[in-house]
Amino acid sequence: MISEVNFVGSFPSIDKMPDSRLPQFAFIGRSNVGKSSLINLLTERKNIAKVSKQPGKTQMLNLFEVNGRWMLVDLPGYGYAKESKKKRKSWQKMVSDYLIKAPMLQVAFVLIDINIPPQENDIAFINWLGSREIPFHLVFTKTDRQNSNKNKKQIEHFCQKLLEYWEELPTYFQVSSVTKEGQEELQQYIDKLADGTDGI
Repeated sequence: MISEVNFVGSFPSIDKMPDSRLPQFAFIGRSNVGKSSLINLLTERKNIAKVSKQPGKTQMLNLFEVNGRWMLVDLPGYGYAKESKKKRKSWQKMVSDYLIKAPMLQVAFVLIDINIPPQENDIAFINWLGSREIPFHLVFTKTDRQNSNKNKKQIEHFCQKLLEYWEELPTYFQVSSVTKEGQEELQQYIDKLADGTDGI
């Protein structure tokens, strides 16, 4: 259960983030994947993360302290082409620096839209995480938009694509901000990991 969520701040780089010994869990995905809706679902708040139909709204490292026990890190999305090349490179460096250097990062949750075929930028990002040995899990979003059989086939298709590069598939979750599918499972999973790392 989420009893308290405090916004710590928005930071332009990992070097500007405050020191904390709390475990961190980062959320990232292709633009318009439903990241803000998922964060609001996970924290049981309506407007912790601002939901917008215009992708590319998250432009800094947004940090939230949850229950005084762990940190939620909202990272800028990737694959948004309407911003300048220079700005996109800046975002990419900010995100990669955080993922590589953050000492308290436990897991990066990579969000995947379950309603569309596997996207090359998703696969490329996942492979980059693997090449850097950054721990991650997948979160398939927007499961309410099609029936369970179609969702199952989409996940199988995505996993088959990953197996072209990976010998073992990562853990994955299925979520919907509409039906609240996966909310409790994801909360409990993070709580379990936070319990194992608290006080490091």
